[in-house]
Amino acid sequence: MEWFSALDGFSQFFWVIALTGSLIFLFVIITTFLGMDGGDDFDGIDSEMDADTGIGFQFITFKNLVGFFTIFGWIGIACINSGFSKPVSVIVALGCGLLMMGIMAAMFYGMRKLSDSGTLNYKNAINAVGEVYLTVGANRSKLGKVSVRVQGTLRELEALSDSLTELKSGTIIQVMDVTSNGILIVEQTKKPIEPIKTKTYELPSDTTKL
Repeated sequence: MEWFSALDGFSQFFWVIALTGSLIFLFVIITTFLGMDGGDDFDGIDSEMDADTGIGFQFITFKNLVGFFTIFGWIGIACINSGFSKPVSVIVALGCGLLMMGIMAAMFYGMRKLSDSGTLNYKNAINAVGEVYLTVGANRSKLGKVSVRVQGTLRELEALSDSLTELKSGTIIQVMDVTSNGILIVEQTKKPIEPIKTKTYELPSDTTKL
């Protein structure tokens, strides 16, 4: 605390951001690679880069923002220690932070594409009934996620809707179409969700043979 108190306000600003960002960044990276997926698409945070709705490359996400502030803080500290002026330190830190966001966006985009690749045919999801997991915006305004059974497996897939009202979490939906890049087009429905089919086994009538 004595060391921190001896710093000027400008240096303290960067140190607080760097240390806080680093702790959150470490937690996010560990949970991501362990497969826990600690909140890639926080509802209301994601922003699509492409004008065409349904693009999966997301620049502004929780993980990317954590990466930005982490690099922003440490680069700012490095600039101060190198004797750079305050304006130059802020500009350099901002540039490096934005670069980190771009790198992380590309990395997570590639990871998601690899996980979605394989034998899954998104067209098989058409007419499937499921449930909204993350809110889907009205009139394709915001990408959400739905839980639907495709090819016998329950999956959480990205979705858009042409509905005039947003589809909130828990809403029962039906898949109406699929875009060329695998985004489901859904609408609210009252159809029941197909129950999970389980196998039953009959015991032989003569149990003395067991």
